[in-house]
Amino acid sequence: MNVLQPPRWPRPKGYSNGISARGRMVFTAGVVGWDEAETFVSDTLAAQFAQALGNIVAILAEDGAGPQHIVRMTAYVVDVEAYRASLSEIGEAWKAIIGRHYPAMALVEVRALVEPQALVEIEATAVVPDE
Repeated sequence: MNVLQPPRWPRPKGYSNGISARGRMVFTAGVVGWDEAETFVSDTLAAQFAQALGNIVAILAEDGAGPQHIVRMTAYVVDVEAYRASLSEIGEAWKAIIGRHYPAMALVEVRALVEPQALVEIEATAVVPDE
């Protein structure tokens, strides 16, 4: 896996501009911040974001992948201002769940998500290197 950082560009914080990788690709669906019983863990964006990240890691583990294999993520939030206000808490959760690995990412504000209680939905792509 190679992080793509054009010369003279400022280094992004909390994500990578691009990543190249070879191997077996693993994709998740849009994952929300509920537990295995489909119960939302919280009504805060930071807690739902953390739960969604944990859920993604659990899904990837089903095929032998881990957070270090994530190359791309897209997060959909219903309130980008709430996201900005929660960055510190989300950053702490990120480091605890994903570590210091930063894939290429996009964040999109949407009007609503399919699950009415959901404040965030995240999809991820991972690439497990060929052995």
